[in-house]
Amino acid sequence: MRAIWKGAVSFGLVNVPVRLFSATENHDVQFRQVHEKDGGRIKYQRICSIDGEEVPYSDIAKGYEAADGQMVILSDEDLGSLPTRTTKEISIEKFVPSEQIDPLLFDKSYYLEPDKTGLKPYVLLRDALEKADRMALVTVSVRSRMTLAVLRVREGVIVLQTLLWADEVRKPEFESLSEETHATQKELAMASSLVDSLSGDYEPDEFEDDYAEAVAKLVETKIEGGDITETPEAKGEESEVVDLLAALQRSVDKAKAAKAGGASSSGASEAAQAAGGSDSGSDGGSDGGASDESDAGKARKTAARKAPAKKSATKKAATKTAAKTTAKTAAKKSTTKKAATKKAS
Repeated sequence: MRAIWKGAVSFGLVNVPVRLFSATENHDVQFRQVHEKDGGRIKYQRICSIDGEEVPYSDIAKGYEAADGQMVILSDEDLGSLPTRTTKEISIEKFVPSEQIDPLLFDKSYYLEPDKTGLKPYVLLRDALEKADRMALVTVSVRSRMTLAVLRVREGVIVLQTLLWADEVRKPEFESLSEETHATQKELAMASSLVDSLSGDYEPDEFEDDYAEAVAKLVETKIEGGDITETPEAKGEESEVVDLLAALQRSVDKAKAAKAGGASSSGASEAAQAAGGSDSGSDGGSDGGASDESDAGKARKTAARKAPAKKSATKKAATKTAAKTTAKTAAKKSTTKKAATKKAS
């Protein structure tokens, strides 16, 4: 078990360090609400009753509905001003006879375990409660709210049982049960005889939850017989994307609705101009500058394409001229050489 609260029992001038453990647990059969077709779990959304939109937890506040139906919204500051108790002390107010505590007032039950340093005073308090045959009426603060409770002993352990407030117990006001209605002596004698024949001691293990056992057996039989539904994984991420797209679509719709008449057409015209600069300029209108800018751009691109070709032509011409010059020089040298050889001979 895991402790849910740590504090101390104040017993006169003695403090008993203790830890609080839940004494009961719920074994009731729990069913899930699922889609009969595919076994998917049913989810619930927080929908506002006025605008019909889903509300996130961050936008949810606490509201108190007055008797006339009006709603009073309480902020965190309002709730912070309320009287709360965060003390870790179980304060014994008085010791009262056990029969004075109506079992109808009992709410939740907890075990008190002593710390190692508080074992001696814990045992002292336990033995004193058993000897006096009384319950200790205490006040305790659990989850910041002060409540009444009693301490009593069960199987050698001190048990703390919280109590309902007196105004939380309803009065049994039934007109059919009047004070004049009573059983006859003969009827009472027969009933007393039946009571005597069924008298006995309470044995907790004598009774079992046959419904829970039957459900467990039924489920086990279905599993063994293969009568189960393969439930696909929930599409959590896809749902979030769908919700996001839906929210964006609503935002777009609202933005469009906010624009009226000319503002809407003007926005469309600007968008068209941004999408196709030269086309919008050629359609006329006041954007002639856009057309001029486009023509200048075309001229620059044409010049850029012609520049490499021009350089290439110039280079070829220079190469051709150099080749001619070299050929002429070689021919002239050859003629001079021939003339000199002939003269020498």
